[in-house]
Amino acid sequence: MQIPELTEAEELSCDVLVIGGGTAGTMAALTAAEQGAQVLLLEKAHVRHSGALAMGMDGVNNAVIPGRAEPDDYVAEITRANEGIVDQSTVRQTATRGFAMVQRLESYGVKFEKDEHGEYAVRQVHRSGSYVLPMPEGKDVKKVLYRQLRRREMRERIRIENRVMPVRVLTGDDGRALGAAAFNTRTGQFVTVRAGAVILATGPCGRLGLPASGYLYGTYENPTNAGDGYAMAYHAGAELTGIECFQINPLIKDYNGPACAYVANPFGGYQVNRHGERFVDSDYWSGQMMSEFAAEVAGDRGPVYLKLSHLPEESVTALESILHSTERPTRGTFHANRGHDYRTHDIEMHISEIGLCSGHSASGVRVDDRARTTVPRLYAAGDLACVPHNYMIGAFVFGDLAGGDAARYRVYEGELPQDQLRAAHELIYRPLRHPEGPPQPQVEYKLRRFVNDYVAPPKSGARLSLAVETFERMRADLAEMGAQTPHELMRCAEVGFIRDCAEMAARSSLARTESRWGLYHERTDHPRRDDEEWLHHLDLRKSATGAMEFTARPVEPYLVPVDDFAPAGGAARLIGEVHPLPVATAGPRELAPVGSGSPALAAPPPLRGPDPADALSSHTPRILELHALAEEGPELGDLRPYLADPDPAVRAAAVAAVTETVPAGAGPALAATLADEDPAVRAAAAASLLELVEVLPATPDLGTPLAAALTNGDPRVRTTSLEVLRTLRLGDTALFGAALADPVIDVRIEAVRALVSVDAVDDLAGAVGDPSREVRVTVAKGLGATAAGPHRLEPLTRDPDALVRAAAFESLATTGCPAPLAVAARDALGDLAWQVRAGAATGLSSADSALAVPALAKVLQDANADVRKAAVLALLRHTTAEEARTALAGAVHDPDADVRAYAGRATAA
Repeated sequence: MQIPELTEAEELSCDVLVIGGGTAGTMAALTAAEQGAQVLLLEKAHVRHSGALAMGMDGVNNAVIPGRAEPDDYVAEITRANEGIVDQSTVRQTATRGFAMVQRLESYGVKFEKDEHGEYAVRQVHRSGSYVLPMPEGKDVKKVLYRQLRRREMRERIRIENRVMPVRVLTGDDGRALGAAAFNTRTGQFVTVRAGAVILATGPCGRLGLPASGYLYGTYENPTNAGDGYAMAYHAGAELTGIECFQINPLIKDYNGPACAYVANPFGGYQVNRHGERFVDSDYWSGQMMSEFAAEVAGDRGPVYLKLSHLPEESVTALESILHSTERPTRGTFHANRGHDYRTHDIEMHISEIGLCSGHSASGVRVDDRARTTVPRLYAAGDLACVPHNYMIGAFVFGDLAGGDAARYRVYEGELPQDQLRAAHELIYRPLRHPEGPPQPQVEYKLRRFVNDYVAPPKSGARLSLAVETFERMRADLAEMGAQTPHELMRCAEVGFIRDCAEMAARSSLARTESRWGLYHERTDHPRRDDEEWLHHLDLRKSATGAMEFTARPVEPYLVPVDDFAPAGGAARLIGEVHPLPVATAGPRELAPVGSGSPALAAPPPLRGPDPADALSSHTPRILELHALAEEGPELGDLRPYLADPDPAVRAAAVAAVTETVPAGAGPALAATLADEDPAVRAAAAASLLELVEVLPATPDLGTPLAAALTNGDPRVRTTSLEVLRTLRLGDTALFGAALADPVIDVRIEAVRALVSVDAVDDLAGAVGDPSREVRVTVAKGLGATAAGPHRLEPLTRDPDALVRAAAFESLATTGCPAPLAVAARDALGDLAWQVRAGAATGLSSADSALAVPALAKVLQDANADVRKAAVLALLRHTTAEEARTALAGAVHDPDADVRAYAGRATAA
């Protein structure tokens, strides 16, 4: 391609420019538009499937649901996880606004897991709070958000430009952000934008370290996240902070996906070493946890596994449905190709490459509690903005805050800075001047290999100094890179962003002369944490001379007190430039080598069925018509001819169009399509109903076809109909009770859940003798969630199946455990099945202390760690008894990390 002239640029204008169409960017655009601003959303890919969120989300890690967790507890937890270096005012925004954001997302159609009574099914994964909220249909979150962007009223205020990649934020003489310079990654055209405010929402720098596999794009994070926003913020003059605090995660060995202990934990899975021992003492996911993980992997007790092989079949099946679809669609194939099955193989884990990310650690652009950066009218949100351990809910919250605040400003009408435009133009098109130069993959591989060699922890001053010299030298390599197409220009620009982030990471790590955050910033030459000198944020910025300079900013006094940390605020300490250590020679040139012992050197799944969405790959004229129609926001009447088309591929595409646009009457139309003769169309309609269930009006015209579908020959249709009827409260006891006779187990399980939702205790009793163990387990758990008396559980405590007995005893914890059943639970503590012993211990938490405490104290000697853990948790309900407190005090020395942690919290309280 030819280099376009600067004067041929396409100019765009807006009140609010949002850069990045992922989690935070989408929410920022929606909020700004709702508040009256004209919004331009730039995305270098396509907003429909861009950002990490498009890969699916199995749940949120930080949902502070009223009644289940308190905002101040969450703020304290994040403060401890980040070893004191936090601005609590920003973290508190996530804590206090997160629940409203969950409800807002739900109003859009995002589905969060709820129990049969419609309460959020928050799980406790961290030992100190219940913050994890599963998302059964999490794979569809990005689709739901895109549907909101394409609503007619939003299309009038939000202009989306896909395949346009910004490379620099433009700033005025007064330092304020006033637009951006970009180019089209398909045509190569130069693009300029003038704006009233700019929001950076480009995600983390996931493509920083090189994965162990050697694949450039085989990263833990979305590989399109190359640090674009970090570099643009830096060159615009904004301060960044915490860049020395890396993101490092456990992942599956030889696979660029998380091992998902978060997902597996509520099902009973956990991390163990090769001996099957839980070893993690840290409470919250943190760098300290990663230090323990790394030590175990490297020691003689490694490798480390995610243990699932001990779980019952229904738990494994449920995990497969999540891990092989929502989390990573290729995961099932990966395991199958190795002959591994969760029933017979635990999952070997390893450590990811390093990256920069606030969402999982604390590296990002400095922002206040309104998402404002230190550059006027420039905002940052999501994994790019430094709000430690922010995760998905935090990204949405800060996207909302940024959009709301930025909406105050109107388009900049002055002249754009020509010198900045010329520099951006040169940056973009320089590779076209020497198209035969070194290709981007080679230069990027070399750069990221050096990141691994010199910057990845454990860190040392010498290696970091070599890194600084290397990244400076590689400016010349980047200048010689060649490209011939717009796509290659995009990749070359990304390498420039990665180089900038690598230098920031190296210099920041060199500047903080202590160890903090466990593995994230472990300095072998400064091995101790130094709160007196370094209870500070380390901020970096681009100086007037173009150098990278640093400031140590004291942590402000906390809003929520936290033991072990007492920041006092105060004046910042200017560090200035950080210069590398002398590394040209190994020691002084004039000295002869000495031995290392010299005192002078002494140191201190199942196969997946066809995806209904595959029908959309067909390019028949009718489907192309549908695509065009869906972009216009059609009414249901416009789509009905396609729903009745003779071609099942067209009908499936029509279902997708109804799902994306959600016209009035969408629910009844999709419910009627459950009767379609084609299984793929029925499957598409069922999936769509589940995706939209939170936004469908609960009307009789929806309930009627759903009730009729309960006689459909397709079990998936019957199961879906029951779930939607239950969720929308459109069914009754008679309708749900009849489904208990269904020949398919999954349908009967859903019928039990539906009966629980209407407290139909008598009908549930009829399922106590169901031939399926899975159904009886569901009944036992369901009775614990109803107003049924504990006597209803008595037959299930004598069930021949161990898992049913375990579930029945566990439910006694919520129904109450009267004397006869307490005796049965006490006797069950000697059951051969550990699941029964654990369930019985849990049930005794609501029994009389005189009977329960002596029995639970003895269980603390059980050989199974999960049984001991259940006993500790039960004893926490009996701490008025002296014997219980004594037993808990002894449990702090248990060999299992979980048992020690829970017992330790009890004794501390």
